[in-house]
Amino acid sequence: MSMLEVKDLRVAYGKIEAVKGISFSVGEGEVVCLIGTNGAGKTTTLRTISGLIRPSSGEIWFQGKRIDDVPAHEIVMLGLAHSPEGRRIFPRLSVEENLLLGAFSRTDSGIKDDLQAAYDLFPILGERAKQPAGTFSGGEQQMLAMGRAMMSRPKLLMLDEPSMGLSPIMMQRIMATVKTLQSQGTTILLVEQNARAALKLADKGYVLEVGHIVLDGTGRELLVSDEVRKAYLGED
Repeated sequence: MSMLEVKDLRVAYGKIEAVKGISFSVGEGEVVCLIGTNGAGKTTTLRTISGLIRPSSGEIWFQGKRIDDVPAHEIVMLGLAHSPEGRRIFPRLSVEENLLLGAFSRTDSGIKDDLQAAYDLFPILGERAKQPAGTFSGGEQQMLAMGRAMMSRPKLLMLDEPSMGLSPIMMQRIMATVKTLQSQGTTILLVEQNARAALKLADKGYVLEVGHIVLDGTGRELLVSDEVRKAYLGED
């Protein structure tokens, strides 16, 4: 059984349908990416999976439980975390306070250990733990957003545009971190404008166009697809 199953999902904003009956799956331990142009429905899909938007029809199943009518905070407690587009950190709170907010639903004794794990994964967070998060650069804020999402101990982590606005070097660091998280046992659903970087990481990929999935395959298959190369990789 797949960890995440999306079945014939449709999502509308008023009379405008943004997601038009898509189906895909994410297997345990995989990195799965969604690629496509702006307006394709990628961010809407993640927001719907995490319970921030309700679908007009279709089903979402996580670890055998249907979640398309489950409140967002309960979805986090089930083990599904979302690091949103634009980071959405709390700029006036310290780095450590931002991280601890990621563990808001937990009552276990492992929070301190996971805080240290975030510092081990992103040393800059530990070095500046008491610093206001708003003073961080874009890349540092992305590390914080990912670390905050990991504080809920997710089984599946959804990352929305983690490399947006970052320098090439910082983008490489973020993508390397995605691979590290996978090696540590976290399943990843990745939305990413940098199609080449995403597909190099991905076990599977899906191409969205105006709310439809138009192509799917392994990351390697999509990297060599003529259609993907022309439309998303800037190759003739």
